[in-house]
Amino acid sequence: MSLEIKIPAVGESVTSGMISAWLKKEGDTVSRGDALFTLETDKVSTEVTADAAGTLRIKAQAGAEVKIGEVVGFIEEGGVASAAPAPAKAPAEKPAEVKAPKKRANSDPAPAPAPTVAATPIAAAAPVAPSAAAVAAANESLAVISENVAPESEERVTRKRLSPLRRKIAAQLVMAQHTAAILTTFNEADMSAVMTLRKAMGDDFQKQHGIKLGFMSFFIKAVVAALKAVPQVNVRVEGDDLVQNHFYDIGVAVGTERGLMVPVVRDTHRKSFAEIERDLVAYAVKAREGRIGIDDLSGGVFTISNGGIYGSLLSTPILNPPQSGILGMHKIQERPMVVNGVIVVRPMMYLAMSYDHRVVDGREAVTFLVRVKEAIEQPSRLLLEV
Repeated sequence: MSLEIKIPAVGESVTSGMISAWLKKEGDTVSRGDALFTLETDKVSTEVTADAAGTLRIKAQAGAEVKIGEVVGFIEEGGVASAAPAPAKAPAEKPAEVKAPKKRANSDPAPAPAPTVAATPIAAAAPVAPSAAAVAAANESLAVISENVAPESEERVTRKRLSPLRRKIAAQLVMAQHTAAILTTFNEADMSAVMTLRKAMGDDFQKQHGIKLGFMSFFIKAVVAALKAVPQVNVRVEGDDLVQNHFYDIGVAVGTERGLMVPVVRDTHRKSFAEIERDLVAYAVKAREGRIGIDDLSGGVFTISNGGIYGSLLSTPILNPPQSGILGMHKIQERPMVVNGVIVVRPMMYLAMSYDHRVVDGREAVTFLVRVKEAIEQPSRLLLEV
């Protein structure tokens, strides 16, 4: 009996996706719950598991675009001993097909009869997939890319299809440029106080909470304080309506191999620095393993993007619709500054806030960014909420 492997529904608005990698090979024996392949959509990537035990037959290869509900393979229940439903090869062709499977049978603990193995020549010629699905996905990602590359010239260019996620990112960015009146205001923050605090309390913080104290938690807290002080920024446009948000779920842009993602840290106004840092680490792990879900990416009211980790000194971040504001962090660089009439060297960071000028005026945007600057330069404000 053959069980169809269908593309599952992974979200209300998701209608199609791409098989980025098969985690098992043609002819492999799989158990119920084993990860079969990675499905990449325009929102998330997810692993599809087997609903039954048996032998895997692949219909749609890695790199193929598939629709929700489409059959991409079969599981022949009964394991390797079950007979394949496919028509048998002519007797004259069998000897050539049996050669590769015989090598595989020598490495198996229980050798299988040659006719059974002959139905899976592809599996015999390929190594068995690693037991850890996450490791297999990472190792095969490069292979998927190469399979989809159509060489236009052997030396000058290669061509490949954009992934669903990359197409979605492109559409979102273009839509933001076309639908919002984006304007950017700049400032700079002296990072001395935060760096001194992290140096003085970092070890104790890690011992008590089991996690490092980073810069991002300070900026998230600073953004929340600024949103409370300037609620006009915490809005979104829906048609002809202006929606005022009364919650503080902050998105943090994360660069991954598959593209930019913005997981959302929930209820940041109620969380401690340690709780925020734990959420950030958890999202970083999920991003590396390709396990970020749709719920992790939805519902943010404001976004923070840290280009400084890549060395960016200054940039103009693009809005993350339907949000009306985004803060860009940049590289910390020592620069000469005049403090109380004296030139001193201070670790400075340029800050950039892009906002939707349709609903946020320049006064509100500048005031918002100044409040962020003040909170960073005087982190005691975050503790006293002033």
